[in-house]
Amino acid sequence: MSAPEAPAAERPGAANAVPQQSGGDAEAADGARPEAEGEPEELDQPQNAWSARRDLVDHSPRIMNVGARAAFNGGLHGGTQHGGISGGNFSGDVFLGSKTEVFQVTLPAFPSPASGASGEVPSATLEELAAHFAADEDLMDRLAERLRRERVLVLSGGRFTGRRTAALMLLHRLGASPVRVLDRDTRPGELADSLPTEDADPSEEPPLTCGYVLYDLTARRDNPLREHHLLAVRDRLTVQDAYLVVTIGPTTPVEDVTPEEWPPPAAADVLAAHLGTRATPGLLAHPQVADFLGRSHQPREVARFAELLGRYATGEASEEAVAGFSWVALENQVQEWFAEDETSLHLRDKAFLVALAAFDGGPYPLTAELSDLLYRFLQETENPARVPEVPVFGTHVRKRLQVARAKAYLAEEHTEWGPVTQKKAEFLDERASGVLLREVWTGHPSARPALIRWLRRLADDGRPLVRTRAASTAAVLARTDLPSAMALVIQPWGMSKRFKHRLVAVNALTLAHFIATPNIPRILDAWCSGDDPRLRWVAVRAYGLLGPERPEQALAALRGAVRRLYADAPDSTDEELVVELAQSVGLLLLSSASDQVLAELRAHIDDDRAVRDLTLGGFVSACDRREDDEPYGAPLVLSWYARAAGQGGTAAQGVPFLWRTALSDPRTTRDALKVLHEWVLIADRSTTVEWALAALLPTLVTTPTEHQRLSHLLRTMSGEDGNPPPPVAARLLTTLPNR
Repeated sequence: MSAPEAPAAERPGAANAVPQQSGGDAEAADGARPEAEGEPEELDQPQNAWSARRDLVDHSPRIMNVGARAAFNGGLHGGTQHGGISGGNFSGDVFLGSKTEVFQVTLPAFPSPASGASGEVPSATLEELAAHFAADEDLMDRLAERLRRERVLVLSGGRFTGRRTAALMLLHRLGASPVRVLDRDTRPGELADSLPTEDADPSEEPPLTCGYVLYDLTARRDNPLREHHLLAVRDRLTVQDAYLVVTIGPTTPVEDVTPEEWPPPAAADVLAAHLGTRATPGLLAHPQVADFLGRSHQPREVARFAELLGRYATGEASEEAVAGFSWVALENQVQEWFAEDETSLHLRDKAFLVALAAFDGGPYPLTAELSDLLYRFLQETENPARVPEVPVFGTHVRKRLQVARAKAYLAEEHTEWGPVTQKKAEFLDERASGVLLREVWTGHPSARPALIRWLRRLADDGRPLVRTRAASTAAVLARTDLPSAMALVIQPWGMSKRFKHRLVAVNALTLAHFIATPNIPRILDAWCSGDDPRLRWVAVRAYGLLGPERPEQALAALRGAVRRLYADAPDSTDEELVVELAQSVGLLLLSSASDQVLAELRAHIDDDRAVRDLTLGGFVSACDRREDDEPYGAPLVLSWYARAAGQGGTAAQGVPFLWRTALSDPRTTRDALKVLHEWVLIADRSTTVEWALAALLPTLVTTPTEHQRLSHLLRTMSGEDGNPPPPVAARLLTTLPNR
């Protein structure tokens, strides 16, 4: 094991770092897994920059749209789109702004009488609801028929899906009058006794059919709603010629009861019903209306939007109010999820929401697994003396996702063994994850210790997807509150002894920059020129990812870093950082800024020994990369050269120049010949590669020494598994000009 670290106060950047225990990383100080329980130090090796970049592309959440980012938009990678933010989801006030207008609309109220009483729903309320009610007619007919036949109907649906309105409309459809609301605290065993008993007077007219509704029945796992409860209440209803509709949530426990599922009506139907005669073609065709309807909003939100549209049509509301309504509705929903009141979600459900925000679009089993880890940490925050408890078998996935306004689907997931099909889960509204993380981080600071501890545990996970999502979550937190996220999360990763923690810091800073977090380049410049070698490592890696946006500045910073490295230890250079510097240059060469990077490298290659080594090391590193990372994929630099040679691009001269320099420099000759040997083996399997190599090789021979070096390689190289030279070697030998 390495020697204990210096006290935090003595290290660069310590003013913004969390306190650390002597001899351990930040995660140990916060109660996460200690160093001794993790991966043995000798097994913690840096992942090469190209593979790490691929993991970042494969596993970043959809809201960051890394595939469209300029830094990853293909460059030499066959046009594959790799990287960024779309749709303005992280621009302007998306994360840091607050809503400026609260949209309210007065809707018919649902009576909620005090305990021990029942309240009558005014007939005017029922008529108004019926005038704006939208639902599938076939479904309503089927539910009404079952209610007519069985007298009691259990209607199951998520919160704010319109299940309460549907219950009233079913009773209204059967002509029930009056309609009374029963006490919501009624227990399953008290259901029959909760119905009022009325002695009929033979001299009076026959009573009207009465309707009852019980909103959101209260039931526990040890006291579920059972079949005999419904049989008892059915007998009472038959005597009274009455009907009862009971609404329940997706997680309400039932036994031997088959509830009817209530799906929320289509938003477009609800909007049209509430607009009525105001639903003109021009109004419904408004771009903001189409955007709103595509966001999977709840019926209550659609009703409020309809009221706002009505005011907009008469000039009482602005275009900005219409455009901002969807965002405000989403913020309100997230705030409701984390509110503490009589209808608040269970702590385990809140932990799942946070985990889903971090792993949006990821495998559901993984999200559920890690949400339970966060749940344990949250329990310990609430009550450190209590032993955390996690139910082994919890809520069904469908019901859990219904509460979260999310969906499950099958899709391929990239793994180090290739793509595999997995069950994934994501929010219906892709903006929800960012809004939710912002709300938890800034609106509920008491949750921060558990969240930080959770993120540190994720950064220590052996799965690349988990580590990448830890980074993306930290990036969102940094966009929301950069000082706290840097001090509490990102910088401790950057100063960790473990490479994988530092790589999470690299990805967090990269993604934070992609979502328009300010000052990330300034942080990298400071770390690159600072005294802490671990932070320099992080900055160098990040330059390879962010450099295409500012290639001149990135290359200047990398040149400065390598010069300092050589000056500080001329006789014993830090080989680890030298490799990282070269790989970062290689990534820049393979980026969208490849031509500009190539020109910069050529212009500065003779500045000094350190820069020359950096340039040639980076070029050879880039030459070793292949299409789709396949063992016999086309070399990306060779494909770049072939395209440039046909189109007159700068690479037509720049690539041969760097090849000749790398082959003739004693420090890189061996590595360059090794890569060229691999190219020949690939050419033996690909005619396209052979033709490209046949075009390149003549440009590498300008002196007798260069001819001798390449001809010796082609005549003496071994084939696969130690076999004689492949036939392609002899054909390529004929392309070399005599010198």
